[in-house]
Amino acid sequence: MKHHKNRSRAKRQLVEAVRYKWNFKKRNFAISALSAAALIGMSTASWADSSNQTTLSEVVVTGDQDKNKNAYNAQNISLTKYTQPILDTPQSITVISNQQMSDQGVTTMRDALRDVPGISIAAGEAGAQGDSMTLRGFTARNDIYLDGMRDFGSYYRDAFDWDQVEVLEGPSSIAFGRGSTGGVVNQVSKMPENYREITGDLSYGTDQRNRETVDINQPIPHLAPGAAVRLNVMNEQANVTDRDVVENSHFGVAPAITIGLGTPTRATLTYLHEEEHDVPDYGLPWYLNGPAPVSRNNFYGFRSDYLDTNADIVTAKVEHDINDDVTVSDQVRYGDYTRHIRATEPQFVTAPTLSTPLSSILVKPNEIALDSEETFLQNQLNLTSHFKTAFLDHTLVTGTETGRETSDPTRWTYNMPASDNTSLLNPDYDRNFSPTSVVERSSVKATVDTFAVYGLDTIKLNEHWDLMGGLRWDQSDSRYKDGVAHLGFSRTDKMTSYRGALVYKPVENGSIYFDYGTSFNPSAETLSLSAATANIAPEKNETYEVGTKWDLFKKKLSLRSAIFRTDKTNAREPDPTNPLLNVLAGEQLVEGIELEAAGHLTDKWQLSAGYEYLKSREEKSNDFPGAVGSQLANVPANTFNFWTTYDLPWKLTIGGGGNFVDERTASSTVPIDPVTGLVKEVPSYWAFNAMLEYHLNKNVDIQLNVYNLANKYYIDQVHPAHLIPGEGRTAIVSTKFKF
Repeated sequence: MKHHKNRSRAKRQLVEAVRYKWNFKKRNFAISALSAAALIGMSTASWADSSNQTTLSEVVVTGDQDKNKNAYNAQNISLTKYTQPILDTPQSITVISNQQMSDQGVTTMRDALRDVPGISIAAGEAGAQGDSMTLRGFTARNDIYLDGMRDFGSYYRDAFDWDQVEVLEGPSSIAFGRGSTGGVVNQVSKMPENYREITGDLSYGTDQRNRETVDINQPIPHLAPGAAVRLNVMNEQANVTDRDVVENSHFGVAPAITIGLGTPTRATLTYLHEEEHDVPDYGLPWYLNGPAPVSRNNFYGFRSDYLDTNADIVTAKVEHDINDDVTVSDQVRYGDYTRHIRATEPQFVTAPTLSTPLSSILVKPNEIALDSEETFLQNQLNLTSHFKTAFLDHTLVTGTETGRETSDPTRWTYNMPASDNTSLLNPDYDRNFSPTSVVERSSVKATVDTFAVYGLDTIKLNEHWDLMGGLRWDQSDSRYKDGVAHLGFSRTDKMTSYRGALVYKPVENGSIYFDYGTSFNPSAETLSLSAATANIAPEKNETYEVGTKWDLFKKKLSLRSAIFRTDKTNAREPDPTNPLLNVLAGEQLVEGIELEAAGHLTDKWQLSAGYEYLKSREEKSNDFPGAVGSQLANVPANTFNFWTTYDLPWKLTIGGGGNFVDERTASSTVPIDPVTGLVKEVPSYWAFNAMLEYHLNKNVDIQLNVYNLANKYYIDQVHPAHLIPGEGRTAIVSTKFKF
């Protein structure tokens, strides 16, 4: 422990000096790697040109695949447990295609999810950074997946290796295990395919932004039948428009190899490495019941603040078609996530009143500091069978999941002198960082072992009716130990999840469905236990959904709508008779309606649009009776998004869109400001974006994206203790190449 503490302190003392040197070296390395990858790809491409006719014929087949990828309306999702097309799947599903992300210049998960109705972005927690969002009224920070397996690391995910992003809404523990109260987000990786292609882009923009990516796909038939490799590399350096000091430095590499494409037995090995070295942004303080009335540029931290993360994920998957009706697949993954952070959350020295002059208000730094490592090991075995019983056709997926997750964070407390306080109106981020002492607050070792068995059956009753049902049993064994506090806890949870649905197809291109499903949230869902939660059973959730889906114009345009209700029947909250313990006494409810359209209106005109209305409220609370009837945290009543592109003559494509997010509160417990007597909330906002693309030739496109066209000052990410503004107007020019 002493060694770990000394090492962490030394790192904090040296981080500022190392950062710029490291970024410079890393950037040069990344550019070299991109250049080398391109050269390798061109060399293998030349070699492939001299290959036999079989390889050339495979390129022709891929043309149809590329055409499908250019559409905004996907017909299928990648998950093995979902065997039916989206049209016939009784659940709200939104897919953000690679083409849509490319048109919008999407580079992060946060930006991709802005195209999903019902999602609002949340700010990083004190102990958990990285992507965080609210989905259909409930937090989904722990419901992020990568190719169907959990990706729970606290890091900001980049889009450079994504083929698409799938959002499945509503409780889904039947397919994913713990969590998924509001739904799940699944990242779909780019995999090797049987065609030769090199693509990439060079992007430069305002605020010293530069980004380089390359994607090389190459068949290697001489290695083995159906063998192919793929390599994706990304490097990015960027400041944040109208946010002083904040900067992002990201690098990623993702090689993959597949053997057996187009054969009964297929094996794929992938590796993903993402790292970031940022000056993190904890934004602005709350002022009375709203955001502090200060410039969007204001940064209350220190220039030496840092967030360094590494994500390393290795996945191996084998699939075998036993015959035309039975396929077995096994996927195993190991992930390692490290994180080092020292960030500053702005807090007031003294709570202001309405008469307090803004110029006299001081902000003190609340230092958030930790070093952590999380690991993930899981094996997922599935058997998919097609068979008949009497006149019924079945598609049955059965399987098991076994895994272990660990989390070992060490948290530090910095005692800051009054000299490190700064002005609310004119913060000094170059002031000295001079804590009087550093205390190791906690050193945790947490482990969660899981085992699950499940079965999901789709029964075709006749050409118009499908019946779906599923059952899953999970066991979770959790152990938690804090070496500083000398505390330890453990518990075992055993839960059964259900799903049932009925689908009616009046015509081939339309469906109407009813769906019921459950999910659960154990106390150790985030790999953390305490005296308050160790003896508490999981929270339980259930949802009812009625919806309809239609594919029009020969599947070029997809429309869907749904109405739904999700109940958390036993929400965890403090015991009113003993605040040191939690009880399952609360109830939360979210009701809503969702509308979505995606695809081609004409051959030249594409559209993606969605609207969601959410009525969220606390139904019951023993500890916070005044919260009953209040809106849930970070849940806007209305969200709306749209994006459209149109192909003009003269080799031009134009595009544009916007996002509307309604008012949001910071907490479900109704944090009423004692001075104003009003609920703390952030105002609604509109943000608009635009795109212009020039097709220079068949290999090169020039694309301009402009974000926040009106330069709107809005709050993008909400947290009970701080608020993060959205970026100001930003422009990025990209040169995209494809060979």
